Amino acid sequence: MPGVDFRQLRTEIPMRQVLDALGFEPTRCTGAQWRGPCPIHGSSSPRSRSFSVNVDSHRYHCHRCGSQGNQLELWAAVHQLPLHAAALDLCRALHRDVPWIHRW
Repeated sequence: MPGVDFRQLRTEIPMRQVLDALGFEPTRCTGAQWRGPCPIHGSSSPRSRSFSVNVDSHRYHCHRCGSQGNQLELWAAVHQLPLHAAALDLCRALHRDVPWIHRW
């Protein structure tokens, strides 16, 4: 089975699109820095700001559960999938072609 070009996937799919697909509603936005309830551990308060994401640098961090990473790692954490399966699932959810690596 061919591999997934994770670098290309992270380049082509912006963090904003992943957040939209997850239904993330920020409670506070300061430029590219957004805060809100964590989609990973399911913050109990809709006004929570434990989850911080920079939509320009494509990085997130939850100050409560400690999860952090890029947009693909966020998708994997929310859906409790390994990275390869998360890449396939994310492409399917966003109606995108999977960036396959055909040669090693």
